[in-house]
Amino acid sequence: MDTLKSQKLDIIIPAFRGHSQNFLMVLDGISEEDALQRIEGRTNHIIWMVGNFLDMRYALGNVLGLEEKFEFKEYFSEGKALDESFKYPTLKQLKDSFHHISPLVYSRLLEVSDEELDKDFPMGMNIDFFPENVLNFVGMCIGREDYLSGQIGLMRRILNYEGMKYDFDENMKY
Repeated sequence: MDTLKSQKLDIIIPAFRGHSQNFLMVLDGISEEDALQRIEGRTNHIIWMVGNFLDMRYALGNVLGLEEKFEFKEYFSEGKALDESFKYPTLKQLKDSFHHISPLVYSRLLEVSDEELDKDFPMGMNIDFFPENVLNFVGMCIGREDYLSGQIGLMRRILNYEGMKYDFDENMKY
């Protein structure tokens, strides 16, 4: 495992790398057409899920000090509801964005200090047991990525794709 500055992230680092792998594996073989399918008009489509995943990655990077802008933020920011009138970006465009932001965020996660993680980060939750700081925002982002990967995995099966294969690429360092 890579060396990290803050031991507070010792569980986050492998989770982040695992999510990067899962993201690519769960999307493997999904067609552009199927990525826009909704189930009975009630679900988000995979493109929306992927965009929301990326919005989390960009938000995480921004909170950690990166100044990268998500090219497709207008479609996905803050969990914006799916809007069927939008012409959403393609799966390929979103994957390209993923490969751009992910190594930058990963590098920043390795460099962040305890002091930076302890900084207040108001989220408006106002829950006694949940300190609103950078560290807990990082944890929320990781949790959201888990949720979205599971949703995409379920959509894979509903759309008659094989279940996700766990063919990890150990050479991918983010």
